[in-house]
Amino acid sequence: MNIFDEIGRAFSEYGDEIAKAMGETGYMVLASVVVAVLLGTPLGTLIYLTRPGGVMPRRAIWTIANAYVTVVRSFPFLLFVVFMIPLTRLVFDTSFGTVAATFPLGFVAVAIYARLTEQILLELPSGLLHAAESMGASIPQTVFRFLLVEGRSGLVYALTSATISFVSYSTVLGVVGGGGVGDFAMRYGYHQYDFTLMYVTIALIVICVMVLQGVGTRISRAIDHR
Repeated sequence: MNIFDEIGRAFSEYGDEIAKAMGETGYMVLASVVVAVLLGTPLGTLIYLTRPGGVMPRRAIWTIANAYVTVVRSFPFLLFVVFMIPLTRLVFDTSFGTVAATFPLGFVAVAIYARLTEQILLELPSGLLHAAESMGASIPQTVFRFLLVEGRSGLVYALTSATISFVSYSTVLGVVGGGGVGDFAMRYGYHQYDFTLMYVTIALIVICVMVLQGVGTRISRAIDHR
């Protein structure tokens, strides 16, 4: 039996399970991206604004926000998921399942994208802030009309990189009952010594990552008018 027959067998026998696993992974990644954009972007911007020497220095706020990002990002992800189990159970009454497993991933997503947002804003020309100040722009106007507009291309590219990381993290969640592609590859591939099925699953993940990278790069270039 050649490799193409093996791949055909894998899809014919486990097609429904593969589709379900891909859907679970898609849910975890999409939820993480939404949380990262809605919470990570403001948090990263807050860190940038309140840093020492920033537009509105606030040492207490900067220390707390920066500490959250640093501590969460320094955790090995699997250990962080285990660490979050009591809180996950408190919120969802269980630590198993795709929805519950996405909860700790959301915290990590916010921390990762907040740091990336801060770095993108730090790389913007310093004259941008002077221009906003000379025009009498308020802090919200400076953020929405100057910083985020000028940094939009970098923010999209950073979100693409973060999303790829979320795909990788989502596979780890299968170890703790989160489902998804990682769980499928372990249960049906590795544990049953069906390495062809495991390699097919890995190939699907690689393809998804390549598509995400390609789309993210094209969008980033399309909105970069510098």
